[in-house]
Amino acid sequence: MELLGLEARATEEDHLSIRLWLRLLSAANLVKAEVARRLRETFRTTLPRFDLMAQLDREPQGLTMNQLSRRMMVTAGNVTRLVDQLEADGWVRRESQARDRRTVVVRPTPEGLRRFRSIAQVHEGWIVELFAGLSREERDRLYQLLARLKHSVAAGLRERGGSP
Repeated sequence: MELLGLEARATEEDHLSIRLWLRLLSAANLVKAEVARRLRETFRTTLPRFDLMAQLDREPQGLTMNQLSRRMMVTAGNVTRLVDQLEADGWVRRESQARDRRTVVVRPTPEGLRRFRSIAQVHEGWIVELFAGLSREERDRLYQLLARLKHSVAAGLRERGGSP
């Protein structure tokens, strides 16, 4: 029995799904690269630093290093480096928990939040600009479709015992 290559086994629907995945990844990477470039050139900061501060802006009471790592989907080592840098710049502070001294909570400083929010306002304008090529209806539809994809993938992961 002759073994078929992936191309011969794939259906037209499979090819469309692969092309869609590559198009989605390409579009996301283009937006990410442009935002990273603008953050670097305009504010002399990085996208990971911005992302960490965005997490803390949502949780001003602070997050543990583990929580930050999970939310940002990066290693604990990456989070530690980012927190070290942001702490040195006065944007965040580390605090030990009274009930468990081993647990460290990272909290934004008032100055860190002020500076982040001014950058975030400009960042929002960049995102609006980058999506300006789509009509309101197209953006709404794309948002709905991506939500369906996200839920479909998450449901499949749960069925197989993974975590979304």
